[in-house]
This record gives sequence, structure tokens and C-alpha cells, in this order.
Amino acid sequence: MSEDHTPAEPPVAELANATLHDGGSTVMRAQFSQRVPIRSILCRPDGGAGLAGQKVTVGGWVKTGREQGKGTFAFLELNDGSCPANLQVIVDSSVADLGPLVPTGTCVSVSGELKTPPEGTKQKIELRVDKVIELGPVDPAKYPLPKTRLTLEFLRDFVHLRPRTNTISAVARIRNALAYATHTFFQQHGFLYIHTPIITTSDCEGAGEMFQVTTLISEVEKVEKELKENPPPSEADIEAAKLVVQEKGEAVKKLKSEKASKEVISAAVAVLNKAKEDLSKLEERAKLQPGLPKKDGKIDYSRDFFARQAFLTVSGQLQVESFACALSSVYTFGPTFRAEHSHTSRHLAEFWMVEPEIAFADLEDDMNCAEAYVKFLCQWLLDNCYDDMEFMAKNFDKGAIDRLKMVASTPFVRITYSEAVDVLKQVTDKKFENKVEWGIDLASEHERYLTEVKYKKPVIVYNYPKGIKAFYMKLNDDGKTVAAMDVLVPKVGELIGGSQREERYDVIQKRILDMGLPLEPYEWYLDLRRYGTVKHSGFGLGFERMILFATGIDNIRDVIPFPRYPGRADL
Repeated sequence: MSEDHTPAEPPVAELANATLHDGGSTVMRAQFSQRVPIRSILCRPDGGAGLAGQKVTVGGWVKTGREQGKGTFAFLELNDGSCPANLQVIVDSSVADLGPLVPTGTCVSVSGELKTPPEGTKQKIELRVDKVIELGPVDPAKYPLPKTRLTLEFLRDFVHLRPRTNTISAVARIRNALAYATHTFFQQHGFLYIHTPIITTSDCEGAGEMFQVTTLISEVEKVEKELKENPPPSEADIEAAKLVVQEKGEAVKKLKSEKASKEVISAAVAVLNKAKEDLSKLEERAKLQPGLPKKDGKIDYSRDFFARQAFLTVSGQLQVESFACALSSVYTFGPTFRAEHSHTSRHLAEFWMVEPEIAFADLEDDMNCAEAYVKFLCQWLLDNCYDDMEFMAKNFDKGAIDRLKMVASTPFVRITYSEAVDVLKQVTDKKFENKVEWGIDLASEHERYLTEVKYKKPVIVYNYPKGIKAFYMKLNDDGKTVAAMDVLVPKVGELIGGSQREERYDVIQKRILDMGLPLEPYEWYLDLRRYGTVKHSGFGLGFERMILFATGIDNIRDVIPFPRYPGRADL
């Protein structure tokens, strides 16, 4: 009887329910690593007190460490990123050399027993270590993130290490929660998640603010290197090669006239073909020119990778509309790019957008969806990220939690653009830098006045002048405005921009031409109106702006893991 050497099935069910039990208290192990997340210990209602006596293994990075009792033991404040709180860890000198354990930034994996601390201490539980399993040491003299309070500006020079700080780790957890909440909201409402392209081919206006994607430059560099190492043939070289072809051709003719054997003629033809091939190669090399390929005095993009100009996307909206016009309710959530040379605290070259698109929906449906989505995000943070929000309220914006509660529970004010202009014109307690008149695009100062001062709650402004909005927005019956809407919130101003899309073929075609845009790049978009057109609406939420709103942090460069802006693209 042969033995069965089939590998054992991995204990997935056991992993999925990995817990430590003791007297009714339970602590969850990490399912795919040999440790208990610190969150499972400290974020219980009792702060971990009920886990006293349990043996656990934890891993993390030392926030602070100090030797005590004349070097007989050390206190470590350990954090693994699972929550803002640190676990107090006590290591005796008999267990391990304390010197390498205490520097800030040291990584340790330790096992031991959870103990109740002495009365009068703020901790509800601490870990008494009986074994140091792994150690990732740090040289304190070289570690760039000392224990002292560091500015967010300073930390931008260490984007690879800044996740170890309290602020950036809290932002990462909040960002993660908002991303999860985004998918949860749209999936619960029957939307399909569509992946729109990062690379787009667009010749529309605004291309000056788009990042171009091209292989022409690398091809040029290759050619220039090749020409330097192996100069192109001279005219004399080509003439000589032509003579060789002529000679070999005549030799073949002579053999044929002499009725030479088939084998001899075939060999001569092979020599002739080789001479022709050599000539062709020389002529091709002679055409190689340094610099970008040109046609009619312009760069010849037909020689580029995509055979036309290509750019990094500024929005997935147009592409996701094609799926809305077939699958009804869809959304895209991904990175977008703008090549603006802007150094403000509100601009990035790479940022993320959430863009839903809803078929059979008008502007009111669009506003209802946007309001429900923003409220859902705020409530999600209150329900799932309260400890991180407390950190933000304590260190950055004491009103952060109250702002979330207000937005989650308050109906948004809805006013037309014309009403907003009238309200702003009547303001006497503030002088705006940008003059208010009908037809202007509202500036951030106007938006924030409406939401922070006038109404003190979120505001949706709708029906904007057509001259300041995009061609795809539905023209209203008045012929002057379009069915567009912006959601304004305290702290950041515009959070969402959206509209009902123009579904009438003749109207949108005229809008494209009236705005001086070429029709050719939009023929596919016009097809959506030619064949089975449908009323539809959508909006875009700037994801980093939502994080700024939630956290109260001032600079957008501090709420994205790897900020890209003029002069900086680290990692």
C-alpha cells in the first residue's frame, strides 16, 4: 500500500478563528503572522485588563525606551501600527541585553505574560517579557527620527520613515477607513467598481496641464548613443554597397546566360540577396537622425508607442460614463494627475478621485447621492476610527470630531449659484479678495464663507453659469446655466463637484464646438448619445480633500503616503 504524499491542507479555518482563550477572555491573533496585534489587547472596552495572565507574542517598534533600576530592567513603549496606543513592555536584564532594545525605532518581537500594572499607573495592562524572539536594532546617532516632536514639513524629507510617527500612522489608518467606507457605501447601493485607464489619449484643451506619456525621448537617446558608437554610413559607403549589389546581380545574370548548374546559380543568388540586405541596412542607418522625429515641422507622434499623443489621466469620468451607459450604477476610485506648477497646501500632482456615475439619474438624484456618501464617510470614522480621531482633535483640530458629527447628522443646505452670489454680495462683515459677480467661478474664500460663516454646515450650490463649467454638463432650459453642483464643507471648501451629464446628441456636439474643442477625440463619447442615450449624472470627490476635512491637517502633502508635487517625487 503506497503512502499518500499529498501535502496537508493549510489550516485556513483554524487561522480564521485564531484566538487565545483564558477564563472567558479572548484576544485575537494576527491570522497570517506569529503575533497578537496590539489593538486586540488595548482596544477592548476594559483596556486589556481582562487579559491578565495570558501568554502572548507581540511585535512592533519602540516609541520610547528607558533602562531602570540601575540597568536591571527596561520599559519599552511598543507600537505595531494597529492602533494609536502603545503597549508598555517590561524586559529584565536577565532576559536580554537591554542596550539594543531601548533606542527609539528599534523593532522587536517578544513573548511573555500580560500582567496587571501597579495601582496608580495609567496603563490597564502591560507585558512582562520572558523571551526576545527577534531584534531589528537602530543606531540612535544615525536614526533620523528622534523622540522629539517633529514638524510635518520636516517629515516630508523622510517619506519612507514617516509612517512610524504617531501622526502619519493615524492618517494612514483614517485614509484606509475612508477607502473601505467608500467601497462599502457604493457596493451596498448596487454600484459596480470599474477600473478606468491611467493612460489616456486626449487632444482636448487642458493638455498643457497633463503629464505626457512617451517613449520618444528614450528612443532618441538610444539613437544618439548608437550614432555615437557606430557613426552612420557616408554617401561613399552607400555607393560602394550599391556597386556590390550591381556586381553580384550581373554575376547572376552571367551564370544564367551560361546555363550554369542550379546549385551554382542558387549560391550566387544567395550572395546577391545578402548584398541587397546589407545595402538596405546601410540606407536605413543613413536615415537615422538625432533629435525627435518630425513631420511638417511638428513632432511626429505616429512614431510614438501608442502612435498618438498619450497622457496620464486627469479624471476617469468620461471613461466610466461608458459603463454607466450599460451597467447603470458604477464608480471608479483611482489616482489622477495634474501637471500644475502649484506649491499651495491644497494641490498635488498625483491625487485620488472617487467618481460615481448613475444612469437614469438627474441632478437632484446626484445631490442626494453625494450628500448620503459624505454623511456615510463621516459616520464611518466616528464608528470605526474614534481613537485616531481623538488624536487628531487633540493635536491638530479640536473641532474635528464635532465637525464629523455635525456633517453626519445635518441636512445639507441647497442653494442655486445665483442665490449664492446674492448672499455673498450682501456680505458686509468681510472683504473678499476676489470680487463677487454673476458669472465668476466661486473662489475658496467664497465657498468657505458660505459653509463656515453663513450657514455653518455643508452647502450644495447648483445650476452654475455654463461659461465656467465643462462641455459635458447638461444645459438648463434657461440656456445660461448648466445642471452642475458643488458640495462645500467647512475647513476645505469644495469637496465634491458633479453634474447631470448632457445626454442630447445635438446639444453636446454644439457645446464641444462652441468651446473650441475638436470633435475627433470625443467621437466615442458622442457614440454614447448616438446609440441608446440615457439621462445620467455623476460627481467626483477629491479623496485627499476628504482626509483634510476629517483630520484638520492643513497641508495635503501630509495626507497621502507618497506626495508628488513640483520638484519632489521621492521613492
